[in-house]
Amino acid sequence: MITVEEMRKLEDKSEESGISKLQLMSNAGKGIFTVLNEKTELKNKNILIVCYHGNNGGDGFVAARHLCEVADLTVLFIGDETKLKKEADVNYKRMLNNSKVQILFESGDINFDDFDIIIDAMLGIGIVGDIKEPISSAIDNINDSKAFKVAVDVPTGLNPDTGEIIDKVVNADMIVTFHELKAGLKKLESKTVVVDIGIKDIE
Repeated sequence: MITVEEMRKLEDKSEESGISKLQLMSNAGKGIFTVLNEKTELKNKNILIVCYHGNNGGDGFVAARHLCEVADLTVLFIGDETKLKKEADVNYKRMLNNSKVQILFESGDINFDDFDIIIDAMLGIGIVGDIKEPISSAIDNINDSKAFKVAVDVPTGLNPDTGEIIDKVVNADMIVTFHELKAGLKKLESKTVVVDIGIKDIE
């Protein structure tokens, strides 16, 4: 298992060795698609990805580009465009240019029960402090829906190192995590799939 600090150090070292964080994000997003494509029937499914402006959202933007080729795909972006991290911003712009992806910005514009699969790409390992709006309401809407729920890296609301629930958490049916099981996912290991995104264990 791996902590957030260890994971971030590996990402930094990976970039130094020639595998960029942008490439890691591309691999992560494609990995989400691959896992879902292997484990569920995606054809004719209605999929929602809920994204924030951190790198977890960036993974979601990449996944959207792959998933829209086989399913009806909507992205609900509840973050702030001006706060997008560099790699996430690149993939946000790529997604905006994809006519197969419907992009919405307000939770009130959609009925969460309209979707077969909802992907939580809000905070992942980037959680800091208490859960605030609009993320808090998004968690409630996701949990109240009948959809199959997938969390990217770590369910939003879960401390990735301790497994503690900060306030509330996305009740994921499946978790797609990257490189290695996060320490906080130990109790959720049975529903977690670990995806290799190309990070090398560099000493």
